Amino acid sequence: MNTSIPRPEHPNPIWERDGFVNLNGSWEFDFDFGRSALDRRLYESDEKLPLEIVVPFCPESRLSGIAHTDFINCCCYRRKFDIPADKLDGRIVLHFGAVDYKATVYVNGKLAGTHKGGYTPFEFDIAPLVRAGENSLFVFVEDDTRSGAQPSGKQSKSYHSHGCDYTRTTGIWQTVWLEFTPKSYIKSAKYYPDIDSCTLTVTGEVCGRGELEIAASYDGKPVGSASVSCLGGGFVATLKLSEKHLWQLGCGRLYDLVLTFGDDSVKSYFGLRSVSLDDRKFYLNGKAVFQRTVLDQGYYPDGIYTAPTDADLEGDVVLSMNAGFNGARLHQKVFEPRFLYHCDRLGYMVWGEMGNWGLDYHSPQATEIFGGEWLCEIERDFNHPSIIGWCPFNETWNYVERSASNALLSSIYHITKAVDPTRPVIDTSGGYHHITDIYDLHDYEQNPDIFRPRYEVFANGGELYDRFNVDGNRKQAYGGEPVFMSEYGGIQWNTDGNSGWGYGQAPKTPEEFIERYRGLTNAMLDNPAIMGFCYTQLYDIEQEINGLYTYGRKPKFDISIFREINTRKAAIED
Repeated sequence: MNTSIPRPEHPNPIWERDGFVNLNGSWEFDFDFGRSALDRRLYESDEKLPLEIVVPFCPESRLSGIAHTDFINCCCYRRKFDIPADKLDGRIVLHFGAVDYKATVYVNGKLAGTHKGGYTPFEFDIAPLVRAGENSLFVFVEDDTRSGAQPSGKQSKSYHSHGCDYTRTTGIWQTVWLEFTPKSYIKSAKYYPDIDSCTLTVTGEVCGRGELEIAASYDGKPVGSASVSCLGGGFVATLKLSEKHLWQLGCGRLYDLVLTFGDDSVKSYFGLRSVSLDDRKFYLNGKAVFQRTVLDQGYYPDGIYTAPTDADLEGDVVLSMNAGFNGARLHQKVFEPRFLYHCDRLGYMVWGEMGNWGLDYHSPQATEIFGGEWLCEIERDFNHPSIIGWCPFNETWNYVERSASNALLSSIYHITKAVDPTRPVIDTSGGYHHITDIYDLHDYEQNPDIFRPRYEVFANGGELYDRFNVDGNRKQAYGGEPVFMSEYGGIQWNTDGNSGWGYGQAPKTPEEFIERYRGLTNAMLDNPAIMGFCYTQLYDIEQEINGLYTYGRKPKFDISIFREINTRKAAIED
């Protein structure tokens, strides 16, 4: 077997314990198209599975060593792992970053647990199931993107990729690792920074009794601490910070944070910043900021959903910032924590979104299926300063809106606001809005001379142009919220001579492309009633060729041109 470990770094830098064991690398693997592996009790067998796969890459990807791109309704994984004898007295936690879609996990032939949800992490305390020395791990995965019973984002429901649907992802696609904790440990923590009082309030939960100590530092210098007695259950602590370093665009200025509870210690970090909406503007740290964002869908030619290396994750943020964008919509996918870590470090704001496509919203279980995974995403990512808003759904027209109440959208909106009152929420990007903090629009008009006047009317006190509210067919009502052009552009440009897809007629020359981009973008920068834009998109993906970069992340044009266009001061900014 190949003994090298891909993606060896700790998968979650905002919640890190020393001594973790990365389980990436070569695993045994097999397809199970008959869905019979559990009936055959393969989890109890010592017989080697016939194939090998490189985890954490999905079997559809080339990096996995499998590259099977047809539908995979079921598959199996197995590997051995060692447990030192001195670790048996505490908790032994088996973590999965993400498995698409339903995972059933066995350790030494015994059931460790099951999990549904293709985008969010899960864990099992396997201490009762392991022994000192060699142990066996078996993972059974079920996946059906065509069922309507699971959110699957942009994964194609047809054999071929087409339009804006791409190669599917099945099974393990994020890091698998072991973590060791004492039986009394820190279960969770949420951070509430306050820039006015220069404090950090930490709420959370511990298991056990003892003193919880929290220490903050900046650039290695202690800047605040607090301690609180815990009797098991929840806690609240507030740290007064002796130095103020604001998290800002282009400059993350992260504080380091260490939480200690008895023999348990967690390394973390936070950013000191605030986000708010007022007077149809978006404010970062009390200053009106124009959102110059780009659509980032998190696809990679060799890894599909999974970046080949940590440097590739950071590289996508750098590519975007080099083009003059200050953030992104992380579109139709829950991005892995290490991507958010780089956003945090570099001062790059992002919208936390979900891969909602593929779910039948009229299913009686739709709220349960979607809501559980969405809440897990919020819980995982709450502390990232780079996340400045939530958007659970994208383009839900013709689904939810058949029901007059829009119960799914409104329920998820209210749940999100209850769990996180610190960030704005867009109920569904592009329409149809039912209850939202920001009124966003998608408009792929390619002619700037048509695009600009549509929204100048609104800037001059007239009605907001909305393509769903024309010819007396009013689908949604604008209620005075800030306005965000959250998808536009999509200008197609083919670099390899093959056929591809994009919005509208392709420009005939590079100069025409640039002038079209300039005209569309200036129309929003110049409009004092628009708080931001999101260009479609950062890079090409498979047959969709409307990126500023190719799928291999090569610039199609001199990227400094787009930086000059994007970074002009916007009319709405301070």
